[in-house]
Amino acid sequence: METLSRAITGSASPKLSLPPNDNVHRRLLGYRHGFSSLNLRSQRSRIFSKVQCSQQSSNNCIDFSDPDWKSKFQQDFERRFNIPHITDIFPDAHSFPSTFCLRMRTPVNEDFAEGYPSDEEWHGYINNNDRVLLKVINYSSHKSAGAECIDPNCTWVEQWVHRAGPREKIYFKPEEVKAAIVTCGGLCPGLNDVIRQIVITLEIYGVKNIVGIPFGYRGFSDKGLAAMSLSRKVVQNIHLSGGSLLGVSRGGPSVSDIVTSMEERGINMLFVLGGNGTHAGANAIHNECRKRKLKVAVVGVPKTIDNDILLMDKTFGFDTAVEEAQRAINSAYIEAHSAYHGIGIVKLMGRSSGFIAMQSSLASGQVDICLIPEVPFRLHGPHGVLRHLKYLIETKGSAVVCVAEGAGQNLIAKTNATDASGNIVLGDIGVHIQQETKKYFKEIGIPADVKYIDPTYMIRACRANASDGILCTVLGQNAVHGAFAGYGGITVGICNTHYVYFPIPEVISHAREVDPNSRMWHRCLTSTGQPDFI
Repeated sequence: METLSRAITGSASPKLSLPPNDNVHRRLLGYRHGFSSLNLRSQRSRIFSKVQCSQQSSNNCIDFSDPDWKSKFQQDFERRFNIPHITDIFPDAHSFPSTFCLRMRTPVNEDFAEGYPSDEEWHGYINNNDRVLLKVINYSSHKSAGAECIDPNCTWVEQWVHRAGPREKIYFKPEEVKAAIVTCGGLCPGLNDVIRQIVITLEIYGVKNIVGIPFGYRGFSDKGLAAMSLSRKVVQNIHLSGGSLLGVSRGGPSVSDIVTSMEERGINMLFVLGGNGTHAGANAIHNECRKRKLKVAVVGVPKTIDNDILLMDKTFGFDTAVEEAQRAINSAYIEAHSAYHGIGIVKLMGRSSGFIAMQSSLASGQVDICLIPEVPFRLHGPHGVLRHLKYLIETKGSAVVCVAEGAGQNLIAKTNATDASGNIVLGDIGVHIQQETKKYFKEIGIPADVKYIDPTYMIRACRANASDGILCTVLGQNAVHGAFAGYGGITVGICNTHYVYFPIPEVISHAREVDPNSRMWHRCLTSTGQPDFI
């Protein structure tokens, strides 16, 4: 049977159509993955040319010699970031006064589709034309730390995205809504918080029929998995523990089978909690619903503990992961500091992005070496990690290493295996560094006490902290607001401290990565005092 992961990766039909402007994304976000400080300058010279074209489409080019290139770029940006709406497929779709109003809390009755009565207009709604500025720094030069420039002169170009929140008009009658929630991928702190807030907000709108799909997309096809009826009473206290009330899994049935299952169940609102792969699936489901002309709103809530979703300030679970990682780093420090020539090694999550490792190193102040996927390094040689560890042992007597799971994959044998989501199974860089460290110090005749800590599953399974709890609450609320406003194929996120809606294709083209030229990475290097390991 065709699996959802195959549909997403394009190995079987239907294929997920990714945005044709991936190269523009990479220019905006630095496009520096895998480049050391020695060759960043030559890379920049290749980024800025007279005519910059997408790698995927020759029609998507920027001719910087054209005096109108800026306005054309803005027009193209506005087109790409315009979020899909029910009226795109159903031009005659009827809207209703919103049933969401906090000014007067009257009981819901049979006529709630006409809105809550109020003596005066409530000004708590978001106008559909409200926008949030995507980028707020006007870089004067592409040589500025962390500069995200479109042209060689680093011209300021305004880029606006849709503001999230409740609208005055809604396109679903709450009594006719059957909403479903599904959590996919791996565990992440805050899943229960988002589920809880989606259910609560749906009930405030007046929705009575809410179900949870068990164990990810798998729950749409597995006859042995019954949907869970959800209400405020059911979800009231689920945020007090980690994990997901609904369970999680990777992979699943085909997109066509999922939409057919939704039709059979009468689901017309689907809330999908997951990362890049899950959102690719959500976008494919959205497109299939539009193809079948179904009045269905598919809304994503980005869930990735790695904080690697494009264009967003952060994703839920990240703050909790950084906070919990402090316990592991502190344990490694105590073990190393208390031993003769002690070395503590901590492996943290981060398949392709080193945000957790970087922020945890900064927060702890106890890390001597931070290794992330975006910055290449060598273990051996005069400038390698092991040589620096020897220096630290000689000068400090102990050392702490923090490494992201996706770092240094070029140093270990590839497994060529993939998980159910199609992700490559990574080699264990933490164990590799541990073994190479022991071997190195044994060969040079210096005793070293090496301790290795991998807190991955402890971090994933814990309850969300206060910061993530607030983020999850607002994300869940805005996901419901977006669905009732008639939007679909969108995800909700935080951008420059404001909550916004993004079209899903614009945030899943590739993973967000740490910019080695950013101020935050420079701050991390200042904190650790580590050299370049090249």
